[in-house]
Amino acid sequence: MNYIKIKDEYIKLGQALKLAGMVGSGVEAKIVIQDGQVLVNGEVELQRGKKLHPGDIFSFNGEEAQIQA
Repeated sequence: MNYIKIKDEYIKLGQALKLAGMVGSGVEAKIVIQDGQVLVNGEVELQRGKKLHPGDIFSFNGEEAQIQA
């Protein structure tokens, strides 16, 4: 599992996918999220702007990452 450290209160899902290296661009993040390929805390998430807070876990394509403060 990867760990993504954030300085702010939250990070948006699309940004987190890019930071984790799971996608190469914001456009790619938008596509995979809209296609229902991304899970947040075990559930399919369709909102690219979903706010992730410390402790949240997201996964795509067999990779998993957790948000840390």
